[in-house]
Amino acid sequence: MRINCVGGGPAGLYFAVLAKLADPAHEVTVLERNPAGVTWGWGVVFWDDLLDDLFRYDPVSARRIWDASCQWDEYRVRATGKAVTHLAGYGFSLGRKVLLDILTQRATELGVEVRHLDELTDESDLPDADLVVACDGAGSRIRERYAEHFGTDIEVGRNKYIWLGTPHVFKTFTFGFERTEAGWIWYHAYPFNAETSTFIVECAPETWTALGFDNLDARAGAARLQEIFAAHLGGQPLIDHRAEVGGTGWLNFRRLTNQRWDHGNVVLMGDAAHTTHFAIGSGTKLAIQDAMALADAVSSEDELAVALERYEHRRKAALAPLQRAAKASSEWFERVTDYVDLPAKQFSYALSDRRGEYPMWRYLLHVATQSAIPRTLLRWTLSARRWSRARRRPGASRTTQAGRPPQRYGVRPRPAKG
Repeated sequence: MRINCVGGGPAGLYFAVLAKLADPAHEVTVLERNPAGVTWGWGVVFWDDLLDDLFRYDPVSARRIWDASCQWDEYRVRATGKAVTHLAGYGFSLGRKVLLDILTQRATELGVEVRHLDELTDESDLPDADLVVACDGAGSRIRERYAEHFGTDIEVGRNKYIWLGTPHVFKTFTFGFERTEAGWIWYHAYPFNAETSTFIVECAPETWTALGFDNLDARAGAARLQEIFAAHLGGQPLIDHRAEVGGTGWLNFRRLTNQRWDHGNVVLMGDAAHTTHFAIGSGTKLAIQDAMALADAVSSEDELAVALERYEHRRKAALAPLQRAAKASSEWFERVTDYVDLPAKQFSYALSDRRGEYPMWRYLLHVATQSAIPRTLLRWTLSARRWSRARRRPGASRTTQAGRPPQRYGVRPRPAKG
């Protein structure tokens, strides 16, 4: 089978890897419009469920991703005029460029052809292949060609947001809220290597305008945000990649859905098929899981049309609860002024329960673990559970089974070999 993946992000590269593993005779090509080694974005986040899947589908790339990852084992909440509070939970993060480098290397090792600076400019450029995978992002040109067929719907969020980076390395995933003369503005930040953190800023459109961001370019806007969040940054700057190319990175989130995901031999995957709000940090996870489901479908004995339909049904069923959670989460941040006057413990609990799903015992646990000793016990309990789960992953013996309960913050120490 000749397969062309249009888009060299995590979804396209990982699907290419799995397609080659399923049948080395497949002719698989990935077409990426950016130069090699160039990508927008900072770090991505994921959780143990994705690691379980990665080790099950391809232990080789899974081990490389594990070795390059950073982790945290709690969340921190900081808000003007409130004590710092903590939320139970843990996750992994990884630089987007590192992730793409790992997947590109693995794909080429297996015989995938990865072409950079290759961009479709008109309909005649659509690859001549048995299967064309449109994984070219939320602004997919292939999807736009057949938007009426796919039934694309886009819902634009109210708040403004921007992705930035900083050399200030946060000790753990941190939510920070600052009250300004124009209203509240906040960030979601997390480390993704020993030198850099992702720093996503969000605010209401009225606050954005009153603070003058509608008239500031990327460099001036980053400097203004650096002033606002100076108490959180330890004297380090905020960086907007767009400062070098002009313009600004401020956006409104676009929640994208499609009624159908395939059209003939063309199929949607990743952000081209669906988007989920960054507040639940599942974009990369869902894109890679799309790739897994599509690889399973096309490796079956079914005709392509049947396989693509099975892929769509499987992924829509899996996505539905996460899309509801993401929508509830984004709407909570649009109503953040309803909560910011709460006492610190109640405010941080409202943040953690923004989907409205937790039973009362979770609140009692949250209050109890704001003290150091109960919080440490909970953290180590979660770490031990995570370590035990890692040992059971197929193909992970040389990495995770020799591991140990992870350190609390920062870059996870590389596990012993042998």
